[in-house]
Amino acid sequence: MTTTANATLDDERLDATFAALANSTRRAILGRLAEGEASVNDLAAPFDLTLPAISKHIKVLEQAGLITRGRRAQFRPCTIASAPLAEVSEWAEQYRHIWDDRFDRMDDYVRTIQQTQDMQNPQDENQDKKEATPNE
Repeated sequence: MTTTANATLDDERLDATFAALANSTRRAILGRLAEGEASVNDLAAPFDLTLPAISKHIKVLEQAGLITRGRRAQFRPCTIASAPLAEVSEWAEQYRHIWDDRFDRMDDYVRTIQQTQDMQNPQDENQDKKEATPNE
């Protein structure tokens, strides 16, 4: 059973994660880190941003728990942390049935429209057959 304190902590973590993910640069950084660890310079390379600006994005990701920074001598590689993304996935999963139901209804609606059009335009099918037959 989840206590109110745990629920508040979970909400705060989700808020921090969603806030970090709200920025396209940070999402791109996570996308790069999904391929493997990288230095700040590696992460900065594809962007037209200053190194301090990239460092701020990395700090937001780190505070949200989305990345961790190691230390090997002078090298401080960044790596992606999967736990917050798993929490987002679990949160979103509780709404999956809503979207699945809506997509199923939309599929039914599209099929109905297609069937109605087919019934209203049977000559189109015959015309296609005539066009496919070469003229003698």
